[in-house]
Amino acid sequence: MENYNPFSLLGKTILVTGASSGIGRSVAIECSKIGANLIIVGRNSDRLNEVLLFIQNISPMGLHCSFQTDLTDDLALKELVSELPLLDGVVHCAGILKKIPFKFINRDEINRMLDTNFYSPALLSQAIFRKKLLKEESSIVFVSSIASHVASFGSTMYMASKGALNSMVRGVALELSEKRIRANCIEPGLIKTNLTLGALTIEDLEGYEKKYPLGRFGEPEEIAYAAIYLLSDASKWITGTTITVDGGITLR
Repeated sequence: MENYNPFSLLGKTILVTGASSGIGRSVAIECSKIGANLIIVGRNSDRLNEVLLFIQNISPMGLHCSFQTDLTDDLALKELVSELPLLDGVVHCAGILKKIPFKFINRDEINRMLDTNFYSPALLSQAIFRKKLLKEESSIVFVSSIASHVASFGSTMYMASKGALNSMVRGVALELSEKRIRANCIEPGLIKTNLTLGALTIEDLEGYEKKYPLGRFGEPEEIAYAAIYLLSDASKWITGTTITVDGGITLR
């Protein structure tokens, strides 16, 4: 069977949020390389257009499009969903990270973190499901973080937002299983993106990298590969689980 590849996304339509940079950008690019049609969403229109042009160049036969959208805006989220076609998969990559010591956090900061990291992927998934845009045997992938269970100073709000996401995914997976729709999480360790590297000092980064058993931080495309697995037919019997991609740091 010369063309057999259970990991292929050929002909599948995949929605990727947070696609204008970081992990979301890599997910969109890597999915396009193996045949997916991409619908990419992000807040920064210039960077989003750059990603769209890039995937159109490397995958000219694909049917790709972009939506500049703020998913924390209920009206914008509703408008996005009204424009979507039937989907084979969704990858929730949009997220924010801000380090604030626990004694300095406030309600506004907590809500801002939860709006992006928890409420938006939860409500977008619900809206897509209620509109019956998820095909049978489709897959929803949530990008979480090892921070959901690995504590670090100044990360209380971020940890809480990712912990909420992890717990929700198990419930979503159970409820959507009757429609043969899967939901899973990916928990990255520290990935080299502007988001994560910008939150730490050079001294912190150098010290932290030495703790990784595999000797380095992760690359965005390494999270994209895990997302591709969860989107593909190779993982058709996996739901409600979490895949940790962290260079071994949680072995410590």
